[in-house]
Amino acid sequence: MNRIERHAVFQGWQDVYQHQSQTLGCQMNVGVYLPPQVETEKLPVLYWLSGLTCTEQNFITKAGAQRYAAEHGIIIVAPDTSPRGDDVADDEAYDLGKGAGFYLNATQQPWARHYRMYDYIVHELPALIEASLPATQERSISGHSMGGHGALTIALREPGRYRSVSAFSPIVAPSQVPWGQKAFAAYLGDDQEAWKAHDTVELLKSASERLPLLVDQGLADDFLENQLRPELLRAACEETGHPLTLNLRPGYDHSYYFIASFIGDHIAHHAAALKR
Repeated sequence: MNRIERHAVFQGWQDVYQHQSQTLGCQMNVGVYLPPQVETEKLPVLYWLSGLTCTEQNFITKAGAQRYAAEHGIIIVAPDTSPRGDDVADDEAYDLGKGAGFYLNATQQPWARHYRMYDYIVHELPALIEASLPATQERSISGHSMGGHGALTIALREPGRYRSVSAFSPIVAPSQVPWGQKAFAAYLGDDQEAWKAHDTVELLKSASERLPLLVDQGLADDFLENQLRPELLRAACEETGHPLTLNLRPGYDHSYYFIASFIGDHIAHHAAALKR
């Protein structure tokens, strides 16, 4: 990995690394916060998955997470949201193509060549982080909106790989809402059975691990009723007996102001699991 940015923050370092991804077939940027404790020990890692239109920059510049990561001694890894490059397929719409990888492995053309974000997040990136940085193999995962979808589905599909999972404003049932239906049809094709492997509400029906879900949702979110639908997550968890903490926050919208307000709670949640 080649470090292309470094900023001192809360006695640690906010870095951005660039590397050639074999999984995605392109060069990728990854934000990494290294808290001060890395000077003397290896630390666990929280992976953060961002939402539509984001890059690695949004979370590291807007969420204010470094303070809490420094307090708890946790590395935060914040990758980009899709493959990048001139030869990577794209779409004019903001909710498909670059910036909209949806954390799955595409099977349809022209997307299949590069859009393999599931394998990148689950396999290639952690292997790179754990080999290159003072990181342990203890991992947690979180994210926002499309990234909340990614965090929940990846954790449910990979039992034992993550100590904890949380999400802000996640797309919990992409098979039932416009964002997910558009992306899944493009990336995975028209067979809706294939969609279920990337749908939190569907995955809960067969989850083999009861990893507690921590979810925060703003009630002034413009996407609440049409795209996010947290009531479907609550119903699925009640039906399956899956542990869920769903915090519905009056007045909060879909922005990073919301994330910054409660990111400390989420990092404390992950720290408790990672330090067990």
